[in-house]
Amino acid sequence: MKPGINNYSEIGKLNKVLLHRLGGEIEGLVPDNFERLLFDDIPYLKIAQQEHDRFAELLRENGVEVIYYVDETAKALKTDEIRKNFVDDFVADSGIYSQEAQETVREYLLGMPSKQLVETAIAGIKKSEVEVKNKGSLASYIASGYPYYTDPMPNLYFTRDPGACVGNGLNVHHMSTMARRREALLLRYMYLYNEEFAPEGTHLWYDYNQEYSIEGGDVLVLSKDICAIGLSQRTTAGGIERFAENILKESAFKKILVFDIPKSRAFMHLDTVFTMVDYDKFTIHPEIEGPLQIYEITLTADGKAHFESIQGQLEEILSSELKLPAVELIRCGGDDAMAAQREQWNDGSNTLAIAPGKVITYERNYVTNELLEKKGITVITMPSSELSRGRGGPRCMSCPVNRDDL
Repeated sequence: MKPGINNYSEIGKLNKVLLHRLGGEIEGLVPDNFERLLFDDIPYLKIAQQEHDRFAELLRENGVEVIYYVDETAKALKTDEIRKNFVDDFVADSGIYSQEAQETVREYLLGMPSKQLVETAIAGIKKSEVEVKNKGSLASYIASGYPYYTDPMPNLYFTRDPGACVGNGLNVHHMSTMARRREALLLRYMYLYNEEFAPEGTHLWYDYNQEYSIEGGDVLVLSKDICAIGLSQRTTAGGIERFAENILKESAFKKILVFDIPKSRAFMHLDTVFTMVDYDKFTIHPEIEGPLQIYEITLTADGKAHFESIQGQLEEILSSELKLPAVELIRCGGDDAMAAQREQWNDGSNTLAIAPGKVITYERNYVTNELLEKKGITVITMPSSELSRGRGGPRCMSCPVNRDDL
């Protein structure tokens, strides 16, 4: 295994993966803040943690090293100066109106050991936990009705989105929504100050402070030459272009395929409707096949981005680009339109390949799982009654750091 970040495919044997075990941030969800925090249901934390622990256990049983967001961020906060900078950045991006509350939150966090600091930042800081001495400002009065000084981060268990390990480098994403922006801040500090996670020489293809949004569920590494990116509800054309220019200039990747998918919550990211499960097999939600438009980004001889529209059936495009005799699309839910909608809602297309032809899926998506098995895919299922309430599957819940090269 090559050390550090090494990710040149979707299906190479998975060696190392970054997860986040759900914590107190889930207890911050109530119907009043669903829209603000991007949820439409509340997972039962105790069972969700058991399901997530089983996910990690399945990965370890298959030879995968599992690392966690809290631990890796805490390792990065190794000096007083780094801790102070992190807290300053965190407070600045937390939307705290009152100067007095900002100072109180800073002091509160800096009084904690690094691991507790990170856990608290993720869980959110309630007004009942911290006393702000001077509440006399207009900003304090305006914000007084909301129970948190800093919002919880309940979406962080979907570790795919804040960043993406691509080739021998990393994206730290500008997230589409304020609710998720600070998740990527944790990853940025891992990149900057945790040498175990990102050794010296690790490339940065996209950074936290770049202006256009891009999210990891839209980033698929199809081969050592090609990345696919979803132009989606959460990933912009500007973000794709910036990523493409950086990685094509500084790496061995030769082209970016842009999948223009419907902009809706049901099709939030490319990996909710399309994932790679073997050298020549992909899962797909049938509803995107008709409207799907694909574009290609390459570099000209003088280093400028060149854009081209690609016409044809998806199977033909993929087989041509990946230099395969044929490609098979395995439709989520098969030919049953109701099963396709139901299993798509519970992320039936969101498979995590841990080796060629070997995937982890939610056990509840039994129609799609049976189809995968009939196509020769080894399917390892995990419980998901509570995890699935967050609208994301095994691929969404994992950020592969290191895979074997194909």
